[in-house]
Amino acid sequence: MNHKPSGLLISIAIGGFIQFKAAEGLSPSTISSYDRILKQWLERQPDIDVGKVTAQDIRNYLTYMRNDYVPQRITGHNDRKLSSKSIRNIYIAFKAFFRWLSDEFGVDNPMAKVPAPKFQEPVIEPFTQQEVEAMLKACEYKSEAKTTRRRSFVMRRPTARRDRGCILVLLDTGLRASELCALKIGDVELKTGRINVKHGREGGAKGGKGRIVYIGKAARRAVWRYLAEREDGEDPEAPLFLGAHNRPLTKNALRLMITQIGKKAGVKRANPHKFRHTFAINYLRNSKNGDIFTLQMLLGHSSLEIVKRYLLLADIDLERAHRLASPADNWRL
Repeated sequence: MNHKPSGLLISIAIGGFIQFKAAEGLSPSTISSYDRILKQWLERQPDIDVGKVTAQDIRNYLTYMRNDYVPQRITGHNDRKLSSKSIRNIYIAFKAFFRWLSDEFGVDNPMAKVPAPKFQEPVIEPFTQQEVEAMLKACEYKSEAKTTRRRSFVMRRPTARRDRGCILVLLDTGLRASELCALKIGDVELKTGRINVKHGREGGAKGGKGRIVYIGKAARRAVWRYLAEREDGEDPEAPLFLGAHNRPLTKNALRLMITQIGKKAGVKRANPHKFRHTFAINYLRNSKNGDIFTLQMLLGHSSLEIVKRYLLLADIDLERAHRLASPADNWRL
């Protein structure tokens, strides 16, 4: 049990923890997630000395979030409880928070007595070619309008070129939603297709790891046509993709846009991250020199664990992938 007062209220500690993690260079997405999870906890947890929080307090809260809490989602489905992955994310946020408190203030860590929630990796479902084609088609026009006084008609969607560009860039690069939304026009070289994904708060790259990715001719053409219509299309500091009121496109707006286009196209479970899965699997299947180590760099993963899951789905031989990259064998040592 925790009986080691620190003189630090939970609300104050959360602010200090978020500042510390920002200074560490964590991605804005991770920092925002930590901040949201901890402040949501504080809505049900009395603002007491952090040293008085017990393992039972944490277990009770995790049980509540798993069994009773129902989130309000911008995409609907408000009857669904939190997924096992979301519960695991809450646990990870608590673990990081109390580890920091233990290291910085010597507070007893209640998480030592809180077992990690069971978590089953979600099934990776990539888009099919037919589904992507249907979504690109759905970008172009609104649903058919029917009136009593004139023939039915369809109108072009005002965001058609932007949405097509978003879809093709996501498909060609495997970027995370936060990374796509953080891109500026100057980060993209349309002649070569080179995209500079910046690290830290500015670029949204997870874990503060920047990298270079590429887009092909179709995606370059789509981005060029979109920017050609914009007054700021040649301003390197302007957002690559704009949302409402000419502000940078947000993750939530991107997720909602993909969900709506998917629904219109008859594509189930359409979301931005699904393009990341689609890119990874098709990269391994279609690239002659596509190996898991290069894919790891393109996706910005710190380990090979997730990339190995893509291998299983792509039916690629891990032994062959390693053989292609082995210096000892290729140099005939």
